[in-house]
Amino acid sequence: MSESQTITTCYEKDHDRLDELFKTFHTMKRSDFAQAKAAFKEFKMGLQRHIVWEEELLFPIWEEKTGMIEDGPTPMMRHEHSQIKQLLDVIHQKVEGQNLDTDQEEQALLQLLGSHNRKEERALYPAIDNVTSAEERTTVFSNMKSIPEDRYNACCSDH
Repeated sequence: MSESQTITTCYEKDHDRLDELFKTFHTMKRSDFAQAKAAFKEFKMGLQRHIVWEEELLFPIWEEKTGMIEDGPTPMMRHEHSQIKQLLDVIHQKVEGQNLDTDQEEQALLQLLGSHNRKEERALYPAIDNVTSAEERTTVFSNMKSIPEDRYNACCSDH
């Protein structure tokens, strides 16, 4: 990650990567379940990691820099993360049981993620970029790599 990279660029790129994995799961689940399950596993672990990055690295910086803890955007983002994790878990349970009837939960997750990601990409990430220095962002990128996998990698046993 370059020193001049922004939070917005980095996190948008991860959103795009996760979106593609979820699309792969959706399009492959009825034709190649093994490939779909692998895509879902990577999506779930990646999204869980992304949430950990935000809640443990980005949100605390925002709250420290702005003083907006209870009245800022981060409480709503954390609430939405909780909803996202609930939907992920429901889909995960169905995938584990080889139940392909996940369309309703997928649609709910897509709607929630779409709205959530737009708020982050259009408002929160640029705002964090504005209140942080290049050095602080470099520290965030470095810290992203050092979060232990067991903080986010619970998913999908190999049946």
